Amino acid sequence: ARKVKIEYKRKPAVLSIDDAIKAKAWLGEQEGYLLTRGDIKTGEKAAEHVVEGVMNVGGQEHFYLETQGSEAIPGENGEMTIIASTQNPNTTIECVAHNLHVPIHKVVCKVKRMGGGFGGKETRSVNYSAAAAIAAAHLNRPVRIITDRNVDMQTSGQRHAFKGFYKVGFNSDGKLVFMDVKLYSNAGWCQDLSIPVMHRGLFHIDNVYWIPHVRAHGFVCKTNMPSHTAFRGFGGPQGLMVCEAAMDHVARHLGMPGHVLREMNLYKEGQKTHFGQVLSNCTVKRAWEECQKRSDFIAKREKAKKFNEENRWRKRGIALIPTKFGIAFTAKFMNQGGALVHIYTDGSVLVTHGGTEMGQGLHTKMIQVAAGALGVPVDMVYIAETATDKVPNTSPTAASMSSDINGMAVFRACEQITKRLKPLRKEMGKNVTWKELIHKAYFERINLSAQGFYKVPDVGYDFKTQSGPGFSYFSYGTACAEVEVDVLTGDHQILSVDIVMDVGNSLNPAIDIGQIEGAFTQGMGLFTIEELVWGDSDHSWLRPGTLFTSGPGAYKIPSFNDVPLEMNISLLKNAPNPKAIHSSKAIGEPPLFLAACVFYAIKEALGAAREEKGAFNLDAPATVERIRMASNDFLTKALGVKPNFRARGSW
Repeated sequence: ARKVKIEYKRKPAVLSIDDAIKAKAWLGEQEGYLLTRGDIKTGEKAAEHVVEGVMNVGGQEHFYLETQGSEAIPGENGEMTIIASTQNPNTTIECVAHNLHVPIHKVVCKVKRMGGGFGGKETRSVNYSAAAAIAAAHLNRPVRIITDRNVDMQTSGQRHAFKGFYKVGFNSDGKLVFMDVKLYSNAGWCQDLSIPVMHRGLFHIDNVYWIPHVRAHGFVCKTNMPSHTAFRGFGGPQGLMVCEAAMDHVARHLGMPGHVLREMNLYKEGQKTHFGQVLSNCTVKRAWEECQKRSDFIAKREKAKKFNEENRWRKRGIALIPTKFGIAFTAKFMNQGGALVHIYTDGSVLVTHGGTEMGQGLHTKMIQVAAGALGVPVDMVYIAETATDKVPNTSPTAASMSSDINGMAVFRACEQITKRLKPLRKEMGKNVTWKELIHKAYFERINLSAQGFYKVPDVGYDFKTQSGPGFSYFSYGTACAEVEVDVLTGDHQILSVDIVMDVGNSLNPAIDIGQIEGAFTQGMGLFTIEELVWGDSDHSWLRPGTLFTSGPGAYKIPSFNDVPLEMNISLLKNAPNPKAIHSSKAIGEPPLFLAACVFYAIKEALGAAREEKGAFNLDAPATVERIRMASNDFLTKALGVKPNFRARGSW
């Protein structure tokens, strides 16, 4: 090593989206990724008004309860067993096999359960498994790696920060005419999943609004920091947030209530998205109207207005925000699932499928699917673990697709066994018990095992040809939040939240409501509390490229004190989804963006407090500092803060 002479040149660090834009430092397609509908120039000529603006959305730490961890156990003849906290067993064994120079069939990954994942263990977990496997192979003994929280946060990547430049044209009555958007994401040093993250951001730039002319152009920025990765929503919330920032700007420009503008521009059944997908079973209007009614929105809005007239330093705001979230992996090949079902001679059922359990209740739903298909009680069905030697070539547990693809695979496996048992059941009569049936089937040499497989039909968008359906279907929802802001300190309290979510025919309402609560709270953190501070040009007092908020001491997630005082959740009735198992809908990611209603309720409260009326800047997260500095009162004026002040941030 002493013989090696290293020659290098020090180059300026690229640490933010602005740095990357100046350096034109892109990952993936250098000309970016483009979605278009209509013609922007035609729209510009037709529009009576045009506004332009910028919206920044900060990154977010996954902060799963269990940090990244993996144990590698060597076997004979180059075998290696990996017990990992991962959402992606298949990529884990591919990566380990590659590093050990062995075929994939000699590596097995097992996942009992994770202490949370949220996307952070979709790809970034494989590094730790590979490192443990290399050491285990070299030492020929088990090796375990468990990261400390600060190391996990500094190395495993977070949600991508986004910057969106928008230009929107509209008429005096509020009807939208065109939207021209440029999206930039901070990807870190390598691609990881940053390109499909940008794809989803572009797919969701319209939220739930019909806009005749759309141009959405996305660039993936290469920066000198850890590679950022998947996080619940996968770029969707960032794109949706830029859209809603534009809607808020339009409403303030016209002096029109935000809910009026949003309602008049909602998509209708049969209309097409800006990437050409027809909206069928579009329930957004139903969810909007039901949420407005259940929350008593109009009455609360009037009460808030009266409260604001009577109080100088405390202001209330209320906002109604809808969402549309596409369900599918944007990479077509990943839309597949597998399952293996065994029935033992005592009638007990063992199910293995490709999904992993991380507290989201996936195994519970799969047990329900199997029990229903076989006609047995749920306590007779068991899922031991996820293992690549039982179900190979699995897709990661991500994109809210796991119930859809694995549920159908489990159902199809059970169908095969049910079909084999049908003649015997008919022969033995209606009164035969399940145990008697299975016992007899064994002696009749009937196969009591089956492998199920499912691929999602009619899905896969091609950016080069700009054709094909982007998603299998869409999930819709609407949320209403009422907040009270302390203008002097920037603190806020969420008084109430009402949510109406379309989950189709729910597989398990208790689990789905829990997912809505969790997603909303996590989204609330993204938009109001959780702030990543990196050593960049806005924070020159830090060492360049270092993460200052690398532990719970500096990085805060929502606590008991931050959640709404009152929270009401309703599942939309009579909204079956023909595209998924038992007419259900995905639930993991779609509700997260609904937490934007808290952000825009805060903005409504600030609008009531500000001396300068009209549109104003407020980036996400809306921390106490940003809220205080956006108040535009005698204190900010005394400090020389301009009405359009934009606070610093790590974007």
